[in-house]
Amino acid sequence: MEKRMTHTIENSNGQLLDLMQKVKDQAERSKDFIAPTNALQIQTLNKDGSPADDSDQSKFSRIVVEREDGEPTYMYNANDVALSQIGQRAGIDSRTMQRLQQGYPTQFDSVINAIWQKEPKNTMIRTFMDSDTHGIARAVLSDKFKTFDNTNLLNSAIPQLMESEAQWKVVNADVTDKRLYLRLKSEVITGEGANRGDLMASGIGLSNSEVGAGSVQVYQMYWTLACLNGMQTENRHRQSHITSSQADGETWKMLSSEAKDADNKALELKVRDLVAGYTSRESFDEVIDKMKTAGQDVIEGSVNNAVDSLGKVINLTKKETASVLDGLMATIGQEGYAGNPVSRATMINAVTNVANRVDADEMDDWQRRGGQILNMNKTDWNRVAVAV
Repeated sequence: MEKRMTHTIENSNGQLLDLMQKVKDQAERSKDFIAPTNALQIQTLNKDGSPADDSDQSKFSRIVVEREDGEPTYMYNANDVALSQIGQRAGIDSRTMQRLQQGYPTQFDSVINAIWQKEPKNTMIRTFMDSDTHGIARAVLSDKFKTFDNTNLLNSAIPQLMESEAQWKVVNADVTDKRLYLRLKSEVITGEGANRGDLMASGIGLSNSEVGAGSVQVYQMYWTLACLNGMQTENRHRQSHITSSQADGETWKMLSSEAKDADNKALELKVRDLVAGYTSRESFDEVIDKMKTAGQDVIEGSVNNAVDSLGKVINLTKKETASVLDGLMATIGQEGYAGNPVSRATMINAVTNVANRVDADEMDDWQRRGGQILNMNKTDWNRVAVAV
């Protein structure tokens, strides 16, 4: 049998090892608890653990599960994700919920507890346990939620990444309260982009949420090597939002643990095959050609006005638009763009540059915006290019 070659995908910062260790530690602490909401209570306390009052102390909420027949009481401190989901399930938007919890904790608890009692629903509480009876509630979900954990994703993807002829190398890796992110670049699938000296590399990204903040994703990326700005294209066949093979949540709820494990194994195989499939030199060259064309789409009006107009076209806030201007200043000084006219390609890098300065959960949004500009229709681009 032919021996398959493997490639070291770890970067010099050891981010993959750190990620895998964190995922392992979290998996060991992870425990799911399913109960009807009328068996639960919410309690909001001051930061120091005393009963909530009108002091300026920040507040936190915990879910209390009273057990019968001498069983111990369980307490789960709700993190921001779980608290937001509690509000959503009660029909309260996140901003209002936070205001009530911090400013009116007694009333907040009364409302949530009343809804839980009068409208009982089975719920899954996903936790990290700190002891036998205490832990962190990291998600409050329907009992129909289909679990596909970060260990499943990494177990299916890492071997394939190591064996790929693309010779992947980790660019960044992180796991937050919401999602796991792993982004890599190829060391051999490279080329020159919009301008001479604008070196680019093919990339791949993977993400997953254990807490209901999005589906499993495997997608192609393209990196500008001078600054490691990453762009995700909008081509639908380049990005797969993978779902379970089971038809619906009711079906999933009825499955045995054995059947659920088999379903997740099938999903792992899908991830493996998609990771193997996203190594096409042809698809990379298509984006290179688009970037060369984008380099010829020169801004004809005021650059500052172009940034403002771009913000309106892609629905940015004023603060986000200001971040794009900062990204533009960084881009026009980098190799491949210094001394060249400001173009659509420059604006793509200005936008994707912002991803280097935001929280991990916001990076994907900025990288996708880069692909949005690359594929922007002529009418919208003209609104940017000729802004005066």
